[in-house]
Amino acid sequence: MSFLPARKGRHRQRYQDHLRLVAGCIPYRLQKDVEDSNSSVTSRINVLMISTPNRDDLVFPKGGWENDETVHEAACREALEEAGVKGILDEDPLGVWEFRSKSRQNCCNMEGGCRGYMFALEVTEELDSWAEQTSYKRQWVSNKKPKLSPEEAYKFCRYDWMRDALQVFLRAIEERGSRRAEKLVELPMFPAADSMAEHQMLTSAGCSEKLPTVQHLEESFTNKCIVQG
Repeated sequence: MSFLPARKGRHRQRYQDHLRLVAGCIPYRLQKDVEDSNSSVTSRINVLMISTPNRDDLVFPKGGWENDETVHEAACREALEEAGVKGILDEDPLGVWEFRSKSRQNCCNMEGGCRGYMFALEVTEELDSWAEQTSYKRQWVSNKKPKLSPEEAYKFCRYDWMRDALQVFLRAIEERGSRRAEKLVELPMFPAADSMAEHQMLTSAGCSEKLPTVQHLEESFTNKCIVQG
């Protein structure tokens, strides 16, 4: 499979308040074959992390946000380049973290400072080959116990700020699952007759409806990023 090489250099790098702007994501998927259907959402979460040569710890895909892309496109690009995955990116970030780059972590000044925007990415496609496959290896992190233990998941994270992002992600995904469950209880058993007729008319005309909260973004390097509000 052919793919465009990963972007290199910092000639397009964005900066703000003397900080390098970074975008990244926590790729995840929900297990469908869980024995207990009433289990919490976090017990069904698999999180994708990546490893680097000669290191036992793991990180999430992230990298520089460049001046010819949105922050969402940057996060999707990093997931594609470093982990070889595509998916549906949440519109709202999990948070914004300030940290020093790995080469400047022991410095006392602001040199090497970064501001990172992290998003949740629901993985819909895993590629067999990707741009930085020789540098990064994928690893799905899951837990067989009834609840995903933060201690067990956090120990894989190389950086403290990524542990914080993971904690925010797990809390957000649990709240989202609760809201979805409440909505399912409120929904009627069958759709209204007029809605069914409208759907049949659209189908017969060869049309398909798109959710209004989903924005499709296509980049020049063929990375298709779907941002969901």
